[in-house]
Amino acid sequence: MREFNVIVEKDPDGYYVGTVPNLKGCHTQAKSLDELMERIKEAIALCLEVEQPTFSEFIGVQRVAVA
Repeated sequence: MREFNVIVEKDPDGYYVGTVPNLKGCHTQAKSLDELMERIKEAIALCLEVEQPTFSEFIGVQRVAVA
């Protein structure tokens, strides 16, 4: 079993958007977090059929303010 980091954001329309940094173009969206997790698992499986992931160590997230 493989594990992937998923970045989760909420867009202006209220949708949750999940992105997998280690797989190019691997992302999905949903109205709830539960639905997003199911959809991102499906997206990861589909992406793995055509691409090998690139692994990097996740360090963290920083918020930066720019004037």
